[in-house]
Amino acid sequence: MKKLLTGIVLFHSLLSYAQKDDKTIVLSEITEKVKRYYIDKEAYKKVDSSFQSDLKKEVFNKLNKSDFAALLANKLRSDIKDYHFSFRYLENYSPEKVVDEKEKEKLHDFHNSLENFGFESVQRLEGNIGYINYKGFASPKSSANTLAAAMNFVANTNALIIDLRENQGGDNDMLLLFCSYFFDKKTDLYTTYFRHEDKTVVNSTQSGVLGAKYLHKKIYILTSKSTFSAAEALAYFLQQHKLAEVIGEKTPGAANPVDHFVIQNQYLLLVPTGKVSSLINQKNWEHVGISPDREVKAKDALKAAHITI
Repeated sequence: MKKLLTGIVLFHSLLSYAQKDDKTIVLSEITEKVKRYYIDKEAYKKVDSSFQSDLKKEVFNKLNKSDFAALLANKLRSDIKDYHFSFRYLENYSPEKVVDEKEKEKLHDFHNSLENFGFESVQRLEGNIGYINYKGFASPKSSANTLAAAMNFVANTNALIIDLRENQGGDNDMLLLFCSYFFDKKTDLYTTYFRHEDKTVVNSTQSGVLGAKYLHKKIYILTSKSTFSAAEALAYFLQQHKLAEVIGEKTPGAANPVDHFVIQNQYLLLVPTGKVSSLINQKNWEHVGISPDREVKAKDALKAAHITI
């Protein structure tokens, strides 16, 4: 009986050590990814110091994988102060189940199509005002036709309201395509610098689009505290180029594009790997957010824009 109990105690000790060691490996890999890829080459030191302190305090010991991931996501955002960091547990993930790129793209397109590629509604409001309620940037390859249809629908209106109050961002190329509808010619908007590649990319609108461009008319963009990333960018660049006025709430301030990494075949880590810089002032909206031209509560933004027009 003593041998059996000893064996059970030993088994639980080894299991506890294995779990602890597994989490230590995860923390180490996160730190390494931040060190190699994050735009600030010194930021990993904050991450490492914070993780080591928490390990000593045994903060992670009793957490399941989902709660462990959620805590780390919050820590990364708060320690580095970059809202684009994300970390989550991939339940039932298996690398053997990962399909090839074409299959993955087809699957993404299918799921995005169920949400009409982010276009929640397109309307003509009283006073001949166009209204586009847009909730997410899918890839232009799959959603360019839907964008064209939306822009054709509002082409003959006197003014346009683009509602981004529930838009959490998405594809950078779709951002550039959407912007292209409001510039009469190809325009360089911003650069993106990738430290890990020591490479700078110029991001531009395109001269031709599938639908009707919306030029030389009043445009109003609605924002909220939930307007994020690429949605902030659309508001930022149209505001900067004096093509649109922003009405609503100040946005969170997430400008840095991300790369995805799978950690230990169990977790998905998003690390901001690029730094966006406007070609007008060499700045962006990181940390500071988009300041509305007219600040009102999000729920009142549509009414405020309609009255303004």
